Amino acid sequence: MNKTLSSFLSFLVTLLTPIILILLGIRILLTPIFPEIEYRMPGFPPDSYGFSQEERLKYAKVSIEYLNNDAGPEFLGDLTFDDDSPLYKDREVSHMLDVKILIQVALKVWGGAFGLLILLGIWAKLGKWEQAFRLGAKRGGWLTLILTGTLAIIASIDFWEFFAQFHHLFFEGDTWIFLYSDTLIRLFPMRLWQDAFIMEGIIVIGGGLALALGLKVQRE
Repeated sequence: MNKTLSSFLSFLVTLLTPIILILLGIRILLTPIFPEIEYRMPGFPPDSYGFSQEERLKYAKVSIEYLNNDAGPEFLGDLTFDDDSPLYKDREVSHMLDVKILIQVALKVWGGAFGLLILLGIWAKLGKWEQAFRLGAKRGGWLTLILTGTLAIIASIDFWEFFAQFHHLFFEGDTWIFLYSDTLIRLFPMRLWQDAFIMEGIIVIGGGLALALGLKVQRE
């Protein structure tokens, strides 16, 4: 019975590990640090419609803040340029609301998964199944590397198609497609999403490698 329970615990830890690492990467990207780094990357394209780097940083940080706070869509809808024209069109505000809802759900899943992992750690300690817990985390690291590597290969073949299919999966119709002159595209061009995917990969692969290669497990 104890062996069955320890194996079940290890299995749960393995499944939770990639969820936690992938969503951790997303959480890190949802900070003001990301645009600070991204807009200063060599070769990052300037805004052909006139935003300076300072304006891009200002508006991008406000947009990211909206995704993290509890404010309604008016938070973005009330933003204006110096001439009092709206920063975002209604369609852009609507899409950002969809993104906010998705992100809020993802962060709740991340918090729940992390909380469950802590409970499993306590259970492992009480049941003297620490090695089963470590084995689950180690396997979870390998699983994370396999999943991330597979996605990286798919994305490298045709990033635009990967990007489009991702949006079709989570958003309705063409609600995520905008003009190059729209504020969302001016702030978050395709280059930014490519770099975000690379940074996400570095974070997740780093965590996966640390667990897969760094954890030492003794057979019980």
